[in-house]
Amino acid sequence: MTEKLSETARDAMLAPLLESGWEMLEDRDAIRKTFRFDSFISAMGWMTRAAFWAEKWDHHPEWFNVYNRVDVLLTTHDVDGLSALDVKLARKMDTL
Repeated sequence: MTEKLSETARDAMLAPLLESGWEMLEDRDAIRKTFRFDSFISAMGWMTRAAFWAEKWDHHPEWFNVYNRVDVLLTTHDVDGLSALDVKLARKMDTL
């Protein structure tokens, strides 16, 4: 079962993500990042690759795409906040 990140885990796991451009939301226990690409097709290709991992891990992002930009928000609805799944998917998205 997925659990909400403890304060200790939160500090350790989120710090590298925050350094790579992810940010905490003020009104919600979630992280977000905007990814920019050279073209619409590049953005869609990245979303497709990310979707394979999201489906494999049964953890789906909230995201929005306009042309070459993809806005991603990650949170775990089952725990009403951030979990290790959010960190795992954020790391994967950064490497795609």
